[in-house]
Amino acid sequence: MNKTDLTNEIAAKAGLNKEQAKAALNACLESIAQALANEDKVQLIGFGTFSIVEKPERTGINPRTKEKITIAARKSVKFKPATDLGK
Repeated sequence: MNKTDLTNEIAAKAGLNKEQAKAALNACLESIAQALANEDKVQLIGFGTFSIVEKPERTGINPRTKEKITIAARKSVKFKPATDLGK
């Protein structure tokens, strides 16, 4: 399912037109993205939790030259699904 399919599903299930459903979906996604940018956790009961995790600096290998390289520390988004999601 892609974003257009999801918009169509929201429109059908919520009784909205496609423009309203698209606006609602975009607002939801923007709110989640903003919360994660502020390093807040987003918990959607019955769906899952989005959070930011710190990935430490590590050593890797360039597959082309087999040379060891240092991979910088970074922040990443983590999603933990609810236990009953997908059942």
